[in-house]
Amino acid sequence: MTEPRVALFPGSFDPVTSGHEDIVRRALAFADRVVVAVSHSPTQSKKPMFSVEERVRMIRETFAGEPRVEAAEFQGLLVDYARRIGARVVVRGVRTVSDWEYEVQMAAMNRALAPDVETVFLAPAPEHSFVSGTLVRQVATLGGDVSRFVPAAVLRRLVREEPVPVVRPEEIV
Repeated sequence: MTEPRVALFPGSFDPVTSGHEDIVRRALAFADRVVVAVSHSPTQSKKPMFSVEERVRMIRETFAGEPRVEAAEFQGLLVDYARRIGARVVVRGVRTVSDWEYEVQMAAMNRALAPDVETVFLAPAPEHSFVSGTLVRQVATLGGDVSRFVPAAVLRRLVREEPVPVVRPEEIV
């Protein structure tokens, strides 16, 4: 009996988008199980919209009908977590050239730290190629319709949020 092929899809997922969902579902073509893991140590300095726990819940709700997808949270080095859960593959979505440059650098470092953990890059479907959690947060905060860009579990939470009032420079004291 062979070991199950476990893929790890790490990120901040603040919030999980339809692009993330697309990457996870496509990763199931080469993995028996995909662990979508929210990092407690974000590489971005942005203030999160949702807590780590809330993001994990939204991921679980998004993939409720897919038993091969798990949602988790982790702290510390990605490769250490990958080894702990038995993941031999790290999946990363790459939309832009700047994503590519950053992700290749991270993959090289991870490979130096853990040569037994491989990184696989997936480009999103064209309709998701411009969608990011940052853009979704900005549009939603300003009252825009993000229903095409996020799973239903995320949309339910975003529509409960009140838009942030716009402050003009002359109003700042």
